Amino acid sequence: MTDFETLNMLKAGLEDWLRPGITALLSLVFTFLIYEGVLAIIKRLTRSKTVPRLFLDASETALGIVISLLVLNGVLETFSPDLLWLNHIQHAATLFLIIAVTWALVRCTSAIGNVIVAMNPVLEGQWKRARKVETQTRFLVRILNILVIILGLGAALMTFEPVQHLGGSLLASAGVGGIILGFAAKPVLSNLLAGMQIALTQPFRIDDVLHVQGEWCWVEEVTATYVVLRVWDLRRLVVPLQWFIENPFQNWSRNDTELTGPVFLHVDYSMPIEPLRTEYDRLLRQSPQWNGNTATVQVTDAGDTNMEVRLLMSAKDSSGLWDLRCAIREGMITFIQEQFPDQLPRVRARLVDQPDQ
Repeated sequence: MTDFETLNMLKAGLEDWLRPGITALLSLVFTFLIYEGVLAIIKRLTRSKTVPRLFLDASETALGIVISLLVLNGVLETFSPDLLWLNHIQHAATLFLIIAVTWALVRCTSAIGNVIVAMNPVLEGQWKRARKVETQTRFLVRILNILVIILGLGAALMTFEPVQHLGGSLLASAGVGGIILGFAAKPVLSNLLAGMQIALTQPFRIDDVLHVQGEWCWVEEVTATYVVLRVWDLRRLVVPLQWFIENPFQNWSRNDTELTGPVFLHVDYSMPIEPLRTEYDRLLRQSPQWNGNTATVQVTDAGDTNMEVRLLMSAKDSSGLWDLRCAIREGMITFIQEQFPDQLPRVRARLVDQPDQ
């Protein structure tokens, strides 16, 4: 076929597509306008915090694309099969429709998590239950999103004929392929299984305070394969879920946020303990971080040069405890410096005269 004949064929094809193309374009425009009008009416008649409205707000863009592509596929079916490139355009429209449906489903499943979390707010005395629900919901929603994306990708690939033919061959070798895939995806699968175990057993929840690898941090996000921990200095520690199954870690807010912590003072043996108790009690009563539960002063060690005094205190949470310990340590050191400066730790030595040789 010569270039002249090819140009003539393209020209004829474009002329044949003039009316159908305008029809398809107008159908998309009218569908979009009607959808936007109905959407505006629904938003005006519904409250923003209702469950249907949450789903609509999360998926309105994807849902509009799905409806438009459905109308476009229906219009394309009415066209003459002799139109140039009609099969390719129909295939492209179907492919985009599958992608749009997958996107809408992902947005809806994400909205499910938001709805469940919104229905279980953190109320006074019920923070433990609310955080448990949020952690389980976030993880299960992410697993569901992964499954939806995998199914959508598979449906999109199956629209191509070579992939359909390949499917028969893959099914014939599914046993060997499954074994190879299992070994290759072992890290991902182990993290997914670990995530399911964590979601069900709840060793930690969103906003729990953990001590992981020497870091004091909060659980900020739980994904399908890893956990994002916010360290006290605002760094982020990303830890695979499998690590929490295989390694011990400290949860400082597992059942209650209240914590007890010590401050250690090293003073001379001549230091009286009773003034320390009196000053410690005064400082605690002035501190807004102290929750009024624990306040003890004990001599916990006696070394060669000084004795160790432990001041034990409690606060409502880990942040308050840290601030309380720092304030008490500073106040007690200032008290000793001002009232008992001679009782600070000292090193004693004795000079012995040697007899003349």
